[in-house]
Amino acid sequence: MSRCKTIAICNQKGGVGKTTTALNLGAGLAREGRKVLLVDSDPQSDLTCSAGIDSESVEKSLGSLMYMATENYKPDVKGSIVRHSEGFDIIPSNMDLSSMETRLVNAMSREKVLDNLLKEVRNDYDYIFIDCMPSLGMLTIDALTAADSVIIPVQAQYLPAKGMTQLLRSIDMVRSHTNENLKIDGIVMTLVDGRTNLARDVINAIRANYGMNIRIFDAQIPVAVRAAEASKTGMSLFKFDAQSKATKGYEALTKEVIADAERSRKRDKAAIAR
Repeated sequence: MSRCKTIAICNQKGGVGKTTTALNLGAGLAREGRKVLLVDSDPQSDLTCSAGIDSESVEKSLGSLMYMATENYKPDVKGSIVRHSEGFDIIPSNMDLSSMETRLVNAMSREKVLDNLLKEVRNDYDYIFIDCMPSLGMLTIDALTAADSVIIPVQAQYLPAKGMTQLLRSIDMVRSHTNENLKIDGIVMTLVDGRTNLARDVINAIRANYGMNIRIFDAQIPVAVRAAEASKTGMSLFKFDAQSKATKGYEALTKEVIADAERSRKRDKAAIAR
């Protein structure tokens, strides 16, 4: 059994911090000595660009890998991985991926295409993070089918929080049809402006409506101009501005993710011992 945990960073709403969360969780875990692969599953290629990779010059992308897989060719997954200077790896994306949304509809074992690709490299990593596109289409279904669990970034605003019900229905659908073991690691509140009553009200509503069944991470990611600036430099927040409040938020989230993994390993060992 692979020691790797594959986590989809997912929310059908755009602008809630999915890409920033994927990049900085990956960088945070790499700083802690974990082997991390990021997968950009969004044709907009924001994760690729935020990692300092020119998406237009990418020759081997997730889109080309998925295309080859659907054509029954042997994709070179390891040859498509790019090493980042901060110690994590990434499978980049470009606009080629946009055609896969419709192509997957008619593909054999369409929900398992990404899962089968990642099987080639899972033994090389402790964590794989899939940055999902802001929709609940076939690419997202593929990502959720490939994942062990989901982290849901939710902006501390009314409309993004309102979309939670639709996302949870999609996760239940994936559990019913393609990945019965899919878990929700938790909801992470992002773009939190602690000065406003609205942010506090939304966080309290999320805890009241979902907190009984879904873990709400203690770490919160505050609104920070530095986060937007960092994405233009190809650096994580840890390297761009180690002292910013957003960096401290991702540092805390990284520690929670590591603690979860350690608890899970202990439970697995106890189960085997029994």
